[in-house]
Order: sequence, then structure tokens, then C-alpha cells
Amino acid sequence: MTFVESTSICLNKYTDFKGRASRSEYWWFFLFCVLLQLVGAAVHEALGGLLALALLLPSLSAAARRLHDVDRGGWWMLVGLIPIIGFLILLFWMVQPGTQSANEFGEPLAA
Repeated sequence: MTFVESTSICLNKYTDFKGRASRSEYWWFFLFCVLLQLVGAAVHEALGGLLALALLLPSLSAAARRLHDVDRGGWWMLVGLIPIIGFLILLFWMVQPGTQSANEFGEPLAA
């Protein structure tokens, strides 16, 4: 999946917390968010904050779908509230390959 495809999918599915998101889809969108916020903050600090706020819901939905791909519920994002270790656990799950069989969140994604 390319940078443009994944960004387009994540922005179009910004309220869709169902289904699955591949590793490449999630990480390309993550890169898009970081770059957009850096550019916005370079222009004006308030613009960077507004962009972060605007991308909050699409980022949460992409993360939930990514967790679904590794057979975890979206509520597992709350583990990130645990200082330091929560971030590391979420990072570990986000970099794992998706399950190759159907799970409660849907069919496996095409390679």
C-alpha cells in the first residue's frame, strides 16, 4: 500500500472503528500525521495544534483498526495511558504482522 492510498483510506474512514488496517496503512498514515503537524507547527504554533486536533479522530480509528488486525479490540488503546510501559506495549502490537486468518473483526487483508 502506498503513502497516498493509505492516507486516503484513513481519512475516508475517519469514523469507521470497525474492520482492519494493515501495518503499512497505519504507519504511512502515522507518518502523514507527523509530517503535517510538523509543517503546521513550523508555520504557526496554533496551526500545528489545530492540525493535531483535526487528525485526532482519524488517528484513533486507524489505531483501532490496526489493533483489530492483530486480533485485539480497539479499547486496548487505553493501555497507552500507563506511563512508559503502556507506550511500549502499544508499539509492540502496532508493529506485529496481522493475523492471516479471519478473526472477530473480519477477514484478513489482501497482501
